[in-house]
Amino acid sequence: MRNSGTWWIIAVIMLLLDLYVFQALRTVTQNSNERFRVAIHIGYWLVSAVTLLALLSFPYIQALQTSKLFRNYIFAILVGLFFAKLVGSVIFLTDDLRRGSLFLLSKVLPDSGARFLNDENAIPRSTFLSWLGLGLGGGLFGTLLYGFSNKYNYQVKKISLAFSNLPKAFNGLRIVHISDIHSGSFQNKNAVNRGVEMVLQQQADLVLFTGDLVNDRADEMKEYMDVFSKVKAPMGVYSTLGNHDYGDYVSWPSPQAKKENLDRLKTVHANLGWRLLMNEHVLLEKDKQQIALLGIENWGAKGRFPKYGKMQEAYPGTEKIPFKILMSHDPSHWDAEVKPLYSDIDLMLAGHTHGMQFGIENPYFKWSPVQWMYRQWAGLYEEGKQKLYVNRGFGFIGYPGRVGILPEITVIELRSEA
Repeated sequence: MRNSGTWWIIAVIMLLLDLYVFQALRTVTQNSNERFRVAIHIGYWLVSAVTLLALLSFPYIQALQTSKLFRNYIFAILVGLFFAKLVGSVIFLTDDLRRGSLFLLSKVLPDSGARFLNDENAIPRSTFLSWLGLGLGGGLFGTLLYGFSNKYNYQVKKISLAFSNLPKAFNGLRIVHISDIHSGSFQNKNAVNRGVEMVLQQQADLVLFTGDLVNDRADEMKEYMDVFSKVKAPMGVYSTLGNHDYGDYVSWPSPQAKKENLDRLKTVHANLGWRLLMNEHVLLEKDKQQIALLGIENWGAKGRFPKYGKMQEAYPGTEKIPFKILMSHDPSHWDAEVKPLYSDIDLMLAGHTHGMQFGIENPYFKWSPVQWMYRQWAGLYEEGKQKLYVNRGFGFIGYPGRVGILPEITVIELRSEA
C-alpha cells in the first residue's frame, strides 16, 4: 500500500474537479432533450466513478501495479482525464471570476449592476466559456489518445560536436546515445526490434546508454534480451543506471529482495554484453591516444530523485586525460555538480526527462511542461567549453504514447577543431 494516502488525496481532488466540470456540462446541456441530457449526465458520472475506483484500488491491488494494460493504458487514460478536466476547470474558473465580479458590482452599484443580472438572485454561467472549457479539455484528451500511436515512432537525430581538445585519433568518432528503454512498458516486440535495427544501421563506433533499462524489476527484460543483445559496437557498449533501475517505486517484501533485484539487473547488463559503469571510468584508446569515459549511478538534484552517483569515485585517474565524456542519467546533475566542480568534463550525456513525452518541437520553437522543472530537458546545451546532450528516451513510462516529443536515437559525431 505504498503512498496510499497520496492516492486518496488525488482521488479527492479528482472528485472536486468532477463536480466543478459537471456544472459546465449542465450549462451546455440545459436546452437539450431531457432523455439525451439524462443520458449524458449518467454517462459522465459512470466514467467518473470508474476513474475514482481505479485510482483508489491501485495502491492496494498488486496485480494492478504489475499489469501492463493498467499501467500503460488505463492509468494513462485516467491521467489524461485528470488533466483534461483541470484544463477545462481553468476556463470555468475564469467564468466564475466573471460572475463573481458582476455580483459584487451589482451590490456596490445596484442601479448600474442590475442590468447584468438575468434575475434577482443569479448571474448565469457563460455557455460560450463552458463550451470552450469542455472543448479544450476534450481536445487535450483526444490528443493524448492520438499519441498512443507514436510510442514506437523512433527518430534518428544526428549532431556534430567540435572540441579543440579532442585527440586527433578520435576525430570523426560516431557515438550512438540511447536512454530510458523502460522495457517493462513495451508490448510490441516487433516494433522495439525495428528500433534496435535503426540503432545498428547507424554503424556507431561506440554505443552509450544512460539509464532506466527497466521500470522497476529486472525480469522486465526477460522477453527483450534477444533484441537488445544485438546492440554492439567496435569500441563497446557502455551503460549506467537510472532512477527506475533501483526498484525504488514499488513495495518489496524485504530490503534483501530489493537488493537481489538490483543485482539481477546488473547481471542483465552483463548478459547483454554491455559494460555497466558504477561510479567508475574507462579509458578508450585509439592510435595511442586516449579519452576518458565516466559513468555514475543516478544523481538527481530535482524533487526526491536519489543521489546514488559518486563523481568522487569515478573521476580520479582521469585528471590528465585530455578529453572526458560523462554518462549521468539525470540532466540536473550538470548544473548542480558537474559544471561547478568538474569543469573539464567536456561532454555529458543524460536522459531521464523523456521531454515529458508531450510538447512541441520544430526548427524554431521547443516547448514542454517538463521545462518548468528542468532547465535542460531535450537536445543540446552548451556553456563555455562544456556541452550536455539530453536524449528524449527510447521507451516510455506512465503515458504509453508520444505527442510532439518522439522517441529518440541520437548519433553524435565528435570533431577535432584545428
